[in-house]
Amino acid sequence: MIELWMSVKIALRALRVNKLRAFLTMLGIICGIAAVIAMIAIGAGARQVISEQIASIGSNLLLVLPGSTTAGGLRTGAGSAATLTMGDLRAIRAEAPSVALAAPTVRGTAQIVFGNLNWSTAVQGTTPEFLEIREWPVVNGRPLTQTDVDGTARVALLGQTVAEQLFGAEEPVGRLIRIRQVPFTVVGVLERKGQSPQGSDQDDVILVPVRTAQRRLFGGRTPDSVNSILIKAVGAEALAAAQEEVTALLEQRHRIAPGKDRDFTIRNLSEMLAVSEQSSRTMSLLLGSVASISLLVGGIGIMNIMLVSVTERTREIGIRLAIGARRRDILLQFLTEAVLLTIVGGLLGIVFGVSGAAAVSRLLGWPTLIAAEAILVAVGFSAAVGIFFGFYPARKAASLDPIQALRYE
Repeated sequence: MIELWMSVKIALRALRVNKLRAFLTMLGIICGIAAVIAMIAIGAGARQVISEQIASIGSNLLLVLPGSTTAGGLRTGAGSAATLTMGDLRAIRAEAPSVALAAPTVRGTAQIVFGNLNWSTAVQGTTPEFLEIREWPVVNGRPLTQTDVDGTARVALLGQTVAEQLFGAEEPVGRLIRIRQVPFTVVGVLERKGQSPQGSDQDDVILVPVRTAQRRLFGGRTPDSVNSILIKAVGAEALAAAQEEVTALLEQRHRIAPGKDRDFTIRNLSEMLAVSEQSSRTMSLLLGSVASISLLVGGIGIMNIMLVSVTERTREIGIRLAIGARRRDILLQFLTEAVLLTIVGGLLGIVFGVSGAAAVSRLLGWPTLIAAEAILVAVGFSAAVGIFFGFYPARKAASLDPIQALRYE
């Protein structure tokens, strides 16, 4: 322990003698550590945003969409035909044991008017199960009820964006709004959801009872038809079974013969969102790997400077060996100098990396998340770089012949 402390003192004295050279040597490590921490922070922030967006969608979800149809030899695009109905919804609820909840959606865009204010937004007709599937609570007022659906009630739930645009700081619950000139009473305001993984504003929406949307707002469509059916499986392990059950059920109901094109499409939203999260994780690893190259460059710089230092101090090494210093003492001294360079550079790199990540977040609005693990890994990695790249110069110094070292000019 005493030998190590003496090596540290000698190393600090040697670094103070050549302050500028020591700083320039550390510069590669400083830039490398700062880049690694900043890139990891940016990647972690992106993953957190995607995780929040995934959580905002819900879990264990399937989305059933209308497919294409063929008429006169012409195939229409997916979703162009009204092939899903409320009857399909009731059958899924009754005959698919792996399905926990199912809700229809009837969508359209409408101009919403309150007093002298107006706002164009998406209007969705649905049932109370929709809020459970999306895990979307009401923060003010009450949710939709089955009584609202059965009675074709003219009531509405507002997303946060719509509430802010039409009412500002005023209380929206109980107020009367007009959707396509039809009066609706606001009964509740939904919790803020934020952006979807596709980048759309989930809060820019109004929810109304599905029958009200079919009969009073979007009456031009086929009666009883829906735009989509959102399904929640009983668990993650039952998602595949739920998809198979719904597929078989709809093929039977729609009289689709084996081998024929289906007039519906089922999408596994959980798989799609998992792919997005995996892509973000891969990008974070790529950014960290690219930034780590600068650490390699910094390590090579340390090795070169240490080799120069060994050459400059050859006579000093010869004197120490001649008066009784052991070769392992010389090895420890130069190895300590290399490790100190990288540790000090690593600490400065942490400061610049954290500051850089904060600057990116503040100036560009890009989310960053600095983890303590990343900082610990950075310090450990910088010490490892010092040991790895400092070992060869230290070994070269320790292996010098004392007589030849004393004769060196």
